[in-house]
Amino acid sequence: MDRIPSIAAARLYGILDLGYVAQADAARITRALLDGGVDLLQLRAKHHDAATIRQVALEVVPLCRVVGVPFILNDFPALAAEVGADGVHLGQDDGPLDQARKILGPGKWVGRSTHSLDQACAALAEGADLIGFGPLFPTPTKLGRPGIGLGEVRAMAAQVGQKIPAFCIGGVRRANLHEVIAAGATRVVIVSDLLTAPDVRQATAEAKAMLTAV
Repeated sequence: MDRIPSIAAARLYGILDLGYVAQADAARITRALLDGGVDLLQLRAKHHDAATIRQVALEVVPLCRVVGVPFILNDFPALAAEVGADGVHLGQDDGPLDQARKILGPGKWVGRSTHSLDQACAALAEGADLIGFGPLFPTPTKLGRPGIGLGEVRAMAAQVGQKIPAFCIGGVRRANLHEVIAAGATRVVIVSDLLTAPDVRQATAEAKAMLTAV
């Protein structure tokens, strides 16, 4: 089934995280991430109510549409369908992927967070369209979860990343991106390093340039 816009060539996955970005700044930061070159954008809003998430999503979706960047909502398949998201991203404990796919309807993506090579392979077998793999390093967005390190990145990229887009996540920053790439990653998620940068667009463009130079 054709899916437009595509994620096949996506390298830099951006997350608009309301833990770092005030709701009033959501559209401005989204434009900066898009202008800087993110290849897809997720809205993550832990501990926010559905009305807030819906409002922000309805602001952000049109901005993504203008530039052809897919929009993914974290955690909520029904809300993702309501706001016209291109997909939803689920954690390990957020239920089966096929259930989310039924809610979203045809032609949408369902992603899964994975924290080991075994989980990445299991997500592929379950039918995930894309995965996050990490956290590679300790990160404030996953307090209490230790980093899994870089040791399984190359194997994950070979066994899973050759079949579906697989994005390394968790503590990835421009300062360690070369290390992550050297470990075998070709696709990454960067969150706080972009969202807290003095110039979000410039920081995003720098990260994108590092990835496309591989």
